[in-house]
Amino acid sequence: MQYIHHYKSPLGRILLAADDSGLTGLWFEKQKYFASTLDSEHVMCDLPLFQDAMHWLDLYFAGQKPDFDLPLHMTGTAFQKEVWEILRRIPYGKTITYGEIARQIAAGRGLDHMSAQAVGGAVGHNPVSIIVPCHRVIGANGSLTGYAGGMEKKLYLLNLEGAEIPPIRQHSKEE
Repeated sequence: MQYIHHYKSPLGRILLAADDSGLTGLWFEKQKYFASTLDSEHVMCDLPLFQDAMHWLDLYFAGQKPDFDLPLHMTGTAFQKEVWEILRRIPYGKTITYGEIARQIAAGRGLDHMSAQAVGGAVGHNPVSIIVPCHRVIGANGSLTGYAGGMEKKLYLLNLEGAEIPPIRQHSKEE
């Protein structure tokens, strides 16, 4: 069974989803892939996990780096989970490129090459935005290449964290 709760952020309403194991989703309303991993049958409730997640988000949107982790239960392919685990390790206020993630995965698998585009697909399907910081991934030339929640939200989140953002050459592609 999945449970849902809403959170009002400075960037609009966020839908939180969880099951008995952890958070399964965090989506900005109307974002690309909105509620993509949400079961058709779910219950609105106020779990302690949602209280913890809202406290985490309150700290984050106040410009602080939350100093605690939340239990996650993300559903995806083995490749997606591998990418999402790398996303979780990107330090607050830092960025990484799709190509750098691809190189990390290739090295870990003993491969010469991994597709940055495949990484982009996995990043774009991250079901737990912000907490699993897909907004910290940028293009090889420093461009902000897309964000399922929208480019203005990506830029806001990076600025909130004080990330150094190279001169912006935004692409219209959304991941």
